[in-house]
Amino acid sequence: MVTYSSKQGIMRYFTALFCIISLLSFSFSDTEKGSASYYSSSMNGRKTSSGEIFNNNLLTAAHKSMKLGTMVKVTNIKNDSTVVLKVNDRLSKSSSHVIDVTLAAAKKLNFVRNGIATVTVEVLSTTNEDTKQH
Repeated sequence: MVTYSSKQGIMRYFTALFCIISLLSFSFSDTEKGSASYYSSSMNGRKTSSGEIFNNNLLTAAHKSMKLGTMVKVTNIKNDSTVVLKVNDRLSKSSSHVIDVTLAAAKKLNFVRNGIATVTVEVLSTTNEDTKQH
């Protein structure tokens, strides 16, 4: 039988509690906050990670890890404008942005002039498609 001092027991208890809370907060978090930018017009006509042809006039977005086909609500924190987008492309893992949106979406979110906005991204629904990693 292994015995612990009360100090070791308390540390193990709080470490386990911290781990459980951390896991729960990550698994139930359907909203993230960060910066958004929008695609260059030079991307028009190219294939996205989902195989769709990119069109800057549609309401689509790129994200690092969300399943392709996921529907998200993006809110510009500065002006409260919102738009619902379909994730159909991948952001590079090194990107500092949480999401890249089309020019049409950037116009609805009112950040074309600034080029970047602080946003929240809320998952509305996901698809059953497998995630394509690039």
